[in-house]
Amino acid sequence: MKDVYSNLDQIQPLDLAKENMPTCPKTSPFVSGPLKVSFPVNLTLEKIAQKNPLVRLGGHYQPPNCWALHHTAIIIPYRARRKHLHQLLYHLHPFLQRQQIHYAIYVVHQMDNYTFNRGKLLNVGFKEAMKENDWQCIYFHDVDLIPEDDRNIYSCSAFPMHVAVAIDKFEYKLPYQRYFGGVTALSPTHYLKINGFSNNYWGWGGEDDDIASRISLNKLMISRPPAAFGRYHMLKHGHDKGNEANPERFKLLSRTHLKWRYSGMNNLMYHLMSKEKTPLYTNLTVNFALQNLV
Repeated sequence: MKDVYSNLDQIQPLDLAKENMPTCPKTSPFVSGPLKVSFPVNLTLEKIAQKNPLVRLGGHYQPPNCWALHHTAIIIPYRARRKHLHQLLYHLHPFLQRQQIHYAIYVVHQMDNYTFNRGKLLNVGFKEAMKENDWQCIYFHDVDLIPEDDRNIYSCSAFPMHVAVAIDKFEYKLPYQRYFGGVTALSPTHYLKINGFSNNYWGWGGEDDDIASRISLNKLMISRPPAAFGRYHMLKHGHDKGNEANPERFKLLSRTHLKWRYSGMNNLMYHLMSKEKTPLYTNLTVNFALQNLV
């Protein structure tokens, strides 16, 4: 297993005008396979930024020596997981640079006293990211999942993708066949076709099964990378205050076929308190007016 930062110093800008820059190869020469998952002690954002000098303000990265074939926005729903966010950023930036893709990382921070709403945060991230760039692919990425193999290329396929197919917590197996949680990827066209995530899942559970049903209801297939590539380490954490299991999730799931057109991107409401471009990511702080209409 290689260190995720190994050989990255070989990525150097070319002394060429932009119009003369070559296209990146289909397979990056920096992709090597299984990666070690380990973190320095006392990890800070400043230390991570120092190790990623080619990342631009807002967490944007373009390969400095070729034109990228893939253009991907990473959306991370977030509240009160600072250590996990630092660890993910430490690993994810070099992981993506190894793949020679053009990417940006958006952290959507729920700043209110309401129950956590993962699906709605991801809808916000999609909308705000698409305002910045015409992204080809959107990755919806939990903060506690660390990719273990850089052959797991963060680009979209012809169908919506469930990417985190082998998580160590589940003994590197799918917990159930329709599982669509953790890390997923959709093209903007597919995401809008299914109306994004539901806005109605307050608390833990349900929103990932709901979007899997939306995909099926729209006659789309779910694709997955090989299990050897889609391996993830889940960072350990206790119970999240404000993210208790949603007691309404099974009732909501039973009505997805009736409600998917009416809850999602087309009725998304939120207050964007701030948008801050930090050295490693774009931070979107949002406050939800609690309008949990079923």
